[in-house]
Amino acid sequence: MKALLFAAGLGTRLKEHTLNKPKALVNLAGKPLLQHAIEHLKESGISDITINVYHFAEQIIAFVEEHQSFGISIHISDERDLLLDTGGGLKKAGTFLKGADPILIYNVDIVSNLNLNALLEYHQEQKSLATLVVRQRETSRYLMFDQNLLLAGWRNFSNGETRISREESFADAQPMAFSGIHIIQPEMLELISEEGKFPIMDLYLRLAKKYPIKAYVDRSEVWMDLGKPDQLQAAERLFRSK
Repeated sequence: MKALLFAAGLGTRLKEHTLNKPKALVNLAGKPLLQHAIEHLKESGISDITINVYHFAEQIIAFVEEHQSFGISIHISDERDLLLDTGGGLKKAGTFLKGADPILIYNVDIVSNLNLNALLEYHQEQKSLATLVVRQRETSRYLMFDQNLLLAGWRNFSNGETRISREESFADAQPMAFSGIHIIQPEMLELISEEGKFPIMDLYLRLAKKYPIKAYVDRSEVWMDLGKPDQLQAAERLFRSK
């Protein structure tokens, strides 16, 4: 399995931490978020990682070089010419991701103890084009999955905005919150017709009309999105307690 680490974000919600560094290099328990993510992927046997960069990109590149790529193969997908969002970022990084191996996609500001090998096994058993890791948690925007855990659409419960991928099963679909972790088959790269900057969810919602995109319900003990200062502080407390 190869991996793509999304690390190009501006980190605007972490303003006090990202004025002079990228979000990927914000420290948590003495290590940058990027290092936590790389070590988690390495522990799962992943030795080929692509990192997309934009904000303070040169700092991320220098950090990887200083650590001698952590003893694995690390590629840089450079978006300094244009920040491409998650969908465009995946398309640009495709040069490094092609091959026969499934591709794990992982947000650098996610801390999780999810068993990535169990996720891969599920993905391969289900023969999905993509597997999206979801959790039962409170948010305003949800992915909607039918009784077979197939992606049927998306809904913003705060304003009622709805997008439907599977008309026949959307009415009974259940809302689940996306976790920022997903696996795709490499052939999905060839199905990306979108151009420029676009979110990966737009791609999934389009492809779900024809292809199996399934949910993996994550019930692991630790999952945190560290996009805001209070969330980063909560993660610090968690690490100290352990």
